[in-house]
Amino acid sequence: MIGRFSRMALACLAAGAMFTGMSAQAKDVKLTTTDTMIPTGDAGIQLFVRNKHPAGQTKFAPEKILLYVHGATYPSETAFDLPIAGKSMMDLIAARGYDVYLVDVRGYGRSSRPPEMSQPPGDNKPIVQTRVAAKDFGTAVDYILKKRGVSKINVMGWSWGTSTVGLYTSENNAKVNRLVLYAPQWIRTEPPPAQWPKLGAYRLVSKDSARDRWLKDVPENKKADLIPPGVFEAWAKATWETDPDSVTRNPGMLRAPNGVVEDTQLYWGAGKALFDPGKITVPVVVLHAEWDADLPSYLAQNYVKQLKNAPYWRLIEISEGTHTVMMEKNRMQFFRELMNFLDEEKPLALN
Repeated sequence: MIGRFSRMALACLAAGAMFTGMSAQAKDVKLTTTDTMIPTGDAGIQLFVRNKHPAGQTKFAPEKILLYVHGATYPSETAFDLPIAGKSMMDLIAARGYDVYLVDVRGYGRSSRPPEMSQPPGDNKPIVQTRVAAKDFGTAVDYILKKRGVSKINVMGWSWGTSTVGLYTSENNAKVNRLVLYAPQWIRTEPPPAQWPKLGAYRLVSKDSARDRWLKDVPENKKADLIPPGVFEAWAKATWETDPDSVTRNPGMLRAPNGVVEDTQLYWGAGKALFDPGKITVPVVVLHAEWDADLPSYLAQNYVKQLKNAPYWRLIEISEGTHTVMMEKNRMQFFRELMNFLDEEKPLALN
C-alpha cells in the first residue's frame, strides 16, 4: 500500500501567467462536443450527459476518462462548462487529452424533472435524495463504460455531488479509477435547530440570493476582484435558462429538489453520516477553498480522516477562493491541482 498523506497548500499566487499558458494550450486542441439523453429505467426520466474530447479520438484509457456531477442547487453544465476567457474547465481538461463528461441528475438542468416539480412545492415530500442521485450517477458511469469499452473511469463531484460520488464509489470501487471531491459534505458540528423547517418537494432560488451566497464570508476588500468580470451574470443567465419554469415567475426563480436538504436534516446536520468513506478503496483528492461558507474547511479536514482504506489521499486548500472557486480568479490553481492528481502515474509516499 502506498503511504497515505495529506498535502495542504495555502498559496497566494497570481494566476494570470499560468492561465495564459494553459489557455493557449487549450486553443491548440480542437474539441468534439456531444450532448446525449440517456434512459434511467424509470418511466419518463432521462439524464442529460455532455461529452467533450479531442476531435478525431475515440479510444481512451480508463485513467483519461472523467465524469463530473453538480451540487445541491445548480446543474453541471453552467459551472463546469461555462466559458471564462474563452475556455471552460471542461474545455481545459479535454484539451489535455481527456474524455470528459458531465451529467445532471434528475430534477436538474436539462435532465427530466420528476412530476412533483410541476406541482406546488408543498403538495409533495422532498424528492431526489442522495441515494437517487447516486443511482443516476451510476447510470451515467455505466453508459460511459459501455461506450468506451473500459472497466473503470475517474469521477468528480462538487459540494452535494461529493456525497453522490462518494456514496457511489463506496459501493462500486471496481468501476472507479480515482475520486475527486470538490468541497465535500460531512457531519456538521454546529448545534442543529430546535426544529427543522418543513420541506416541500423542491425550493425556489433567486439570482440575488445566489450572489449573496457566493460572496458570503469573503472579506470586503477582496470581493471586487474575486469573480472575473461578467462571469456571475453569464453563469446566472445560463443557469436560470435551464429551468423552463423560471420565465413564468417575476422575478425568475430556479427550482431545486429538496432531497438534498432532507438528507442534511436526517444525516449531516444530525451528527450522522449518510455513507461510510472508509469503504472507499481508490485514490482520493479533496479540493477546497479557504472562504467556503457553505462547507467550511473543518468538514474537509474531518472527511479525509475517514478515508482509512484509500491507497492514498490528498487535501488541498486553495487560498482566496469560495465554494465556487472553480469559476473565480484562482480557478487555474484549482485546475492545476486537479490535473496534478489525475495526470500523476504514481505519487511519492511521504513518511
